[in-house]
Amino acid sequence: MIDFIQHEIHFFVFCLTTLFTLINPIGIAPILIIMTERFEKKEKYNIAKKGSVTAFITLILFSFLGSIIFNFFGITIEAFQIMGGILFFRNGLKMLDAKIGRSRTTPAEQEESQDSNDIAISPIGIPIIAGPGAITATMLLSSQTPQVYSYVTLMFAIFTVLFFVYIILRNGNILLKLLGTTGIRIIQRLMGLILMVIAVQFVINGIISALKPYIL
Repeated sequence: MIDFIQHEIHFFVFCLTTLFTLINPIGIAPILIIMTERFEKKEKYNIAKKGSVTAFITLILFSFLGSIIFNFFGITIEAFQIMGGILFFRNGLKMLDAKIGRSRTTPAEQEESQDSNDIAISPIGIPIIAGPGAITATMLLSSQTPQVYSYVTLMFAIFTVLFFVYIILRNGNILLKLLGTTGIRIIQRLMGLILMVIAVQFVINGIISALKPYIL
């Protein structure tokens, strides 16, 4: 029983850390502020809420579809781990350079968002919050859940992360005033470093798992 609790706590913390650093709510807060500057305060809160809910539904959906996608395309978990690790390392490197997710939306999407009355679902929910990195991580993490209760742990981690995302985005202006541009960049770099370490571990785990049948 104690081993079970320890395993689930460890898995929860790992999911929480991975998803939080990939979504990077502190880094995307300035983007949301710029995109919603023409809206009233209440509308901004609704956009943050709707965007977070959209991202939650998207990540939960991909957590269940992960195994189906693997089987359909004949992709091994090991290959996906290595690919995911490379993708995470690339994202972490960008964060280390304090590049705040500018590549997550195309110029066409940004232009469209200026004319739309509802930008919460896209591009804020997808792909700014639930971007390719977060979706890939969710699929990878779901592949590491051998028991049903581990899926519950993963879903709770996704909910917790996106709840924090909602709080941070809702109070983005306050956060910017408190931390300033320099403070946000420092936190961004720290999160980038953590993400790069996680990425390397994903690649190592993938290589070890792939080579295990040939070594033993």
